[in-house]
Amino acid sequence: MKRSPKTEARGTLKTFPAIAELELGDLIEIFRFGYQHWVIYVGDGYVVHLAPPSDIPGAGFASLMSTLTNKAMVKKERLLDVVGRHRYRVNNKHDRKFPPLPAGKIVQAAEQLVGQEMLYRVTSENCEHFVTELRYGVAKSDQVRDVLVGVSVAGLGLAALGLLGVAVQRRRRQNQ
Repeated sequence: MKRSPKTEARGTLKTFPAIAELELGDLIEIFRFGYQHWVIYVGDGYVVHLAPPSDIPGAGFASLMSTLTNKAMVKKERLLDVVGRHRYRVNNKHDRKFPPLPAGKIVQAAEQLVGQEMLYRVTSENCEHFVTELRYGVAKSDQVRDVLVGVSVAGLGLAALGLLGVAVQRRRRQNQ
Protein backbone atom coordinates (compact mmCIF):
# COMPACT_ATOMS: atom_id res chain seq x y z
CA MET A 1 0.00 0.00 0.00
CA LYS A 2 1.41 3.37 -1.02
CA ARG A 3 1.50 6.02 1.71
CA SER A 4 0.37 9.53 0.89
CA PRO A 5 2.93 12.35 1.06
CA LYS A 6 0.26 14.41 2.82
CA THR A 7 0.12 11.96 5.74
CA GLU A 8 3.89 11.71 5.92
CA ALA A 9 4.44 15.46 5.81
CA ARG A 10 2.41 15.81 9.00
CA GLY A 11 4.33 12.99 10.66
CA THR A 12 1.16 11.16 11.65
CA LEU A 13 2.45 7.73 10.71
CA LYS A 14 2.56 5.32 13.58
CA THR A 15 5.71 4.84 15.59
CA PHE A 16 7.39 1.43 15.24
CA PRO A 17 6.11 0.58 11.75
CA ALA A 18 6.57 -3.08 10.83
CA ILE A 19 9.51 -3.81 8.54
CA ALA A 20 7.01 -5.07 5.93
CA GLU A 21 5.41 -1.59 5.84
CA LEU A 22 8.67 0.18 4.97
CA GLU A 23 9.40 1.23 1.41
CA LEU A 24 12.77 1.50 -0.28
CA GLY A 25 14.23 4.96 0.27
CA ASP A 26 12.08 5.79 3.31
CA LEU A 27 13.65 8.23 5.76
CA ILE A 28 13.46 6.81 9.26
CA GLU A 29 13.69 9.09 12.28
CA ILE A 30 14.95 7.45 15.48
CA PHE A 31 14.21 9.29 18.71
CA ARG A 32 17.25 9.21 20.96
CA PHE A 33 17.84 11.15 24.15
CA GLY A 34 18.28 14.80 23.15
CA TYR A 35 18.35 14.33 19.37
CA GLN A 36 17.00 12.33 16.45
CA HIS A 37 19.17 9.95 14.46
CA TRP A 38 18.26 9.50 10.79
CA VAL A 39 18.67 6.44 8.56
CA ILE A 40 17.46 5.46 5.09
CA TYR A 41 15.73 2.15 4.37
CA VAL A 42 17.38 0.00 1.69
CA GLY A 43 15.31 -3.18 1.96
CA ASP A 44 15.21 -6.57 3.68
CA GLY A 45 15.22 -4.94 7.13
CA TYR A 46 18.44 -2.97 6.47
CA VAL A 47 19.24 0.72 6.62
CA VAL A 48 22.20 2.85 5.61
CA HIS A 49 23.32 5.63 7.94
CA LEU A 50 26.21 7.65 9.30
CA ALA A 51 27.74 6.08 12.39
CA PRO A 52 30.90 6.61 14.43
CA PRO A 53 34.00 4.94 13.01
CA SER A 54 33.84 1.81 15.19
CA ASP A 55 32.98 -1.85 14.95
CA ILE A 56 30.08 -1.63 17.36
CA PRO A 57 26.85 -2.73 15.61
CA GLY A 58 23.99 -0.31 16.04
CA ALA A 59 26.24 2.36 17.60
CA GLY A 60 23.74 3.69 20.10
CA PHE A 61 25.38 7.09 20.39
CA ALA A 62 26.25 7.44 16.70
CA SER A 63 25.78 11.16 16.31
CA LEU A 64 27.44 12.00 19.63
CA MET A 65 30.56 9.96 18.89
CA SER A 66 30.81 11.31 15.35
CA THR A 67 30.60 14.84 16.73
CA LEU A 68 33.62 14.21 18.93
CA THR A 69 35.73 12.80 16.09
CA ASN A 70 34.39 14.90 13.14
CA LYS A 71 34.28 11.59 11.26
CA ALA A 72 31.57 9.13 10.44
CA MET A 73 31.38 5.84 8.60
CA VAL A 74 28.62 4.99 6.20
CA LYS A 75 27.22 1.71 7.50
CA LYS A 76 24.60 -0.76 6.39
CA GLU A 77 23.01 -2.43 9.39
CA ARG A 78 19.76 -4.04 10.45
CA LEU A 79 17.20 -1.40 11.32
CA LEU A 80 16.35 -3.04 14.64
CA ASP A 81 20.03 -3.10 15.65
CA VAL A 82 20.35 0.62 14.96
CA VAL A 83 17.06 1.47 16.68
CA GLY A 84 17.73 -0.57 19.82
CA ARG A 85 15.06 0.32 22.38
CA HIS A 86 14.27 3.73 20.93
CA ARG A 87 11.09 4.80 19.15
CA TYR A 88 11.22 5.35 15.40
CA ARG A 89 8.96 6.33 12.55
CA VAL A 90 8.99 6.86 8.81
CA ASN A 91 9.31 10.59 8.19
CA ASN A 92 9.53 11.51 4.52
CA LYS A 93 8.78 15.06 5.58
CA HIS A 94 10.05 16.89 2.51
CA ASP A 95 8.16 14.85 -0.12
CA ARG A 96 5.80 17.76 -0.82
CA LYS A 97 8.62 20.26 -1.32
CA PHE A 98 11.19 18.03 -3.04
CA PRO A 99 10.18 15.08 -5.20
CA PRO A 100 11.98 11.94 -4.04
CA LEU A 101 14.46 10.37 -6.42
CA PRO A 102 13.50 6.93 -7.77
CA ALA A 103 13.74 4.30 -5.02
CA GLY A 104 16.23 2.17 -6.97
CA LYS A 105 18.52 5.15 -7.45
CA ILE A 106 18.33 6.04 -3.73
CA VAL A 107 19.22 2.50 -2.66
CA GLN A 108 22.04 2.21 -5.22
CA ALA A 109 23.58 5.53 -4.14
CA ALA A 110 23.30 4.60 -0.46
CA GLU A 111 24.89 1.18 -0.91
CA GLN A 112 27.75 2.60 -2.99
CA LEU A 113 28.70 4.79 -0.02
CA VAL A 114 28.80 1.92 2.51
CA GLY A 115 32.24 1.59 4.08
CA GLN A 116 33.33 5.13 3.25
CA GLU A 117 34.57 7.49 5.94
CA MET A 118 32.96 10.90 5.72
CA LEU A 119 33.38 14.26 7.37
CA TYR A 120 30.81 14.81 10.12
CA ARG A 121 29.69 18.22 11.30
CA VAL A 122 26.58 18.71 13.40
CA THR A 123 25.59 21.90 11.59
CA SER A 124 26.27 20.98 7.97
CA GLU A 125 27.08 17.30 7.43
CA ASN A 126 25.11 15.22 9.91
CA CYS A 127 22.99 12.08 9.58
CA GLU A 128 19.87 14.03 8.58
CA HIS A 129 21.77 15.91 5.84
CA PHE A 130 23.13 12.56 4.64
CA VAL A 131 19.77 10.81 4.24
CA THR A 132 17.88 13.79 2.80
CA GLU A 133 20.56 14.20 0.16
CA LEU A 134 20.15 10.54 -0.78
CA ARG A 135 16.34 10.78 -0.98
CA TYR A 136 15.91 14.24 -2.51
CA GLY A 137 19.30 15.26 -3.87
CA VAL A 138 19.20 18.12 -1.33
CA ALA A 139 21.00 18.01 2.05
CA LYS A 140 18.67 19.45 4.72
CA SER A 141 18.51 19.26 8.48
CA ASP A 142 15.48 20.73 10.21
CA GLN A 143 17.00 19.65 13.51
CA VAL A 144 19.90 22.07 12.98
CA ARG A 145 17.59 24.83 11.72
CA ASP A 146 15.30 24.45 14.73
CA VAL A 147 18.22 24.65 17.18
CA LEU A 148 19.68 27.70 15.43
CA VAL A 149 16.29 29.44 15.41
CA GLY A 150 15.83 28.65 19.11
CA VAL A 151 19.28 29.99 19.97
CA SER A 152 18.62 33.13 17.90
CA VAL A 153 15.28 33.77 19.59
CA ALA A 154 16.83 33.21 23.02
CA GLY A 155 19.69 35.56 22.13
CA LEU A 156 17.28 38.25 20.97
CA GLY A 157 15.27 37.82 24.16
CA LEU A 158 18.38 38.22 26.31
CA ALA A 159 19.45 41.27 24.31
CA ALA A 160 16.01 42.82 24.80
CA LEU A 161 16.17 42.17 28.55
CA GLY A 162 19.63 43.72 28.65
CA LEU A 163 18.42 46.86 26.85
CA LEU A 164 15.43 47.06 29.17
CA GLY A 165 17.75 46.81 32.17
CA VAL A 166 19.94 49.63 30.81
CA ALA A 167 16.87 51.82 30.21
CA VAL A 168 15.60 51.20 33.76
CA GLN A 169 19.01 52.08 35.24
CA ARG A 170 19.18 55.32 33.20
CA ARG A 171 15.71 56.34 34.35
CA ARG A 172 16.63 55.68 37.99
CA ARG A 173 19.75 57.85 37.64
CA GLN A 174 17.71 60.64 36.04
CA ASN A 175 15.14 60.52 38.86
CA GLN A 176 17.79 60.78 41.59
